[in-house]
Amino acid sequence: MAKSMYHYIAEAWRRPYDGEHGELMKLRLIEWRKQPAILRVDKPTRLDRARSLGYKAKQGVIVVRVRVRKGGRRKPRPNKGRRPKRMGVYGFAPAKSIRLIAEERAQRKYPNMIVLNSYYVGEDGLYKWYEVILVDPNHPAIMSDPELSWVSSGKHKGRPFRGLTSAGKKMRGLRKSRGLKGTHKYKWKKKQKERKLKKRHEASGRARLIEPDEIRAKYHKGDLQ
Repeated sequence: MAKSMYHYIAEAWRRPYDGEHGELMKLRLIEWRKQPAILRVDKPTRLDRARSLGYKAKQGVIVVRVRVRKGGRRKPRPNKGRRPKRMGVYGFAPAKSIRLIAEERAQRKYPNMIVLNSYYVGEDGLYKWYEVILVDPNHPAIMSDPELSWVSSGKHKGRPFRGLTSAGKKMRGLRKSRGLKGTHKYKWKKKQKERKLKKRHEASGRARLIEPDEIRAKYHKGDLQ
């Protein structure tokens, strides 16, 4: 069976820095470093990934490439009063992923658009680049599209800031199964039920008071009230 164009694009992105594709990525990164941190592009760099995440080459859909600094949060190193272990410099990382930060910056740049999703496109020693797909909820071409018209309901504003994108759900732990079987919807319903029954709080149900054996024995005999 003949394989589609998207199959070969995906194969090239499995190892993006090897072979001919690696040479192309070097030239791209040299050019991207000179460009602004948030830049609207004419077409996706990874067409297969963009299409799988909902991108369509139509009016009302745009792609923005965002440059984000790599690594954890920067914190000044104390010069006195601490031993190295307590300086709090290493492992000082944000709870949000770099990809989610890129989506938030794209949303601030284009407040009238709705962030659909994002994907990785490259990195060097200092930066990472992501391409973010944004949709105009008020465009007639989007409102009449049965697959994208859900963004026009008015309930999806600021999706990255509320953790509703794929990167946000991963940050919130909805991608982890915790040993449970079933879909994400099943796990979400189970967590909602546990919250309602107050089974998720550490001081309800599982927690117990640890007492000395003699005090516990006297209490059960009735000597202590």
